[in-house]
Amino acid sequence: MKKGIIALGLMASTFAAAQDIYKPGEGEGIVYFLPKTALQVNIIATKVTQHPGEFCQYANRYLRLNDVSSQPSVHWEIKQIDVRSIGVPDSTKAYIMKLKDKNVASNVELTENGIVKAINTTAPKEENEGYQLEKPAAHENARKYMTEEILMAGSTAKMAELTAKEIYNIRESKNLITRGQADNMPKDGAAMKLMMSSLDKQEKALMEMFTGTSDREDKVFSFLVTPEENLRDQIAARFSRQLGVLSTDNLAGEPVYVSVSNSAPLPVPTEEGKKKKGNGILYNIPGKGNVTVSYNGKEVFKGELPVTQFGYTETLVDGLFDKKINTRVIFNPNTGGVVKIDKD
Repeated sequence: MKKGIIALGLMASTFAAAQDIYKPGEGEGIVYFLPKTALQVNIIATKVTQHPGEFCQYANRYLRLNDVSSQPSVHWEIKQIDVRSIGVPDSTKAYIMKLKDKNVASNVELTENGIVKAINTTAPKEENEGYQLEKPAAHENARKYMTEEILMAGSTAKMAELTAKEIYNIRESKNLITRGQADNMPKDGAAMKLMMSSLDKQEKALMEMFTGTSDREDKVFSFLVTPEENLRDQIAARFSRQLGVLSTDNLAGEPVYVSVSNSAPLPVPTEEGKKKKGNGILYNIPGKGNVTVSYNGKEVFKGELPVTQFGYTETLVDGLFDKKINTRVIFNPNTGGVVKIDKD
């Protein structure tokens, strides 16, 4: 998702000579690329870190919890897989706009990798939607909910026993409030909600002394797939529950497959039609592709996205850029298609 403008070039306000296919070292002018589509596969994976509790060895004895681990552990989970179309320079579509004398200068706006964004105007800033990423939350300090008796206990075993009793007392208090049998019942619903929330917080903090804590942190891993034609089950990345997201050649993970098919074939202009276009600024008319991503036999993404390779190239005729007319054009840098044309 490369953004930003790093090139503002000057060129003639008319393009009567049109642009030629760029050949290094030949001619002077503004060199630009039309883009081709790359599919950016974004894997949002969650790293889960488990920390054992101080009283983990007593979880079964006092709380009848059988599956509590005494060892720290780390594993990964796939939270989401998303695919977006982005534009990358197409080396087969590099052109040069030759400057001409005795013409009013105009602007060509390019992306940082040389893809045309706008002519005689400034393209609007791209707004790319980000992802809501989970970060490790702060854990409550259980010791501030421990009674004096617990803190003064002479051994860890005794502390665990008394902490378990405190957990049972909290649960009993919650049951009495729920039944309306507590000695000091809340005065209204808001007070009851506040009290129950406080008791839940205390119970959770004390329970974590036995069960341990879990930290969850999301990370985004991005991979590019460039479909030159229909794709079926191309490996974009691999995933391992123990190691996380891996490269395609790391066989420690299971493959994440990407498939792309042309969903709306466009009519390709004939040679005769191409000759009638004449000179002018070239741009793309992108096609569309059905994109699916699968992992472990399950489809985890499906969508229709613009794919330039499934379309064709057209021409903005020279007449649009007559020196008597101020024509402004904005292109989509991801597809090379025309977004807007203004003139006055």
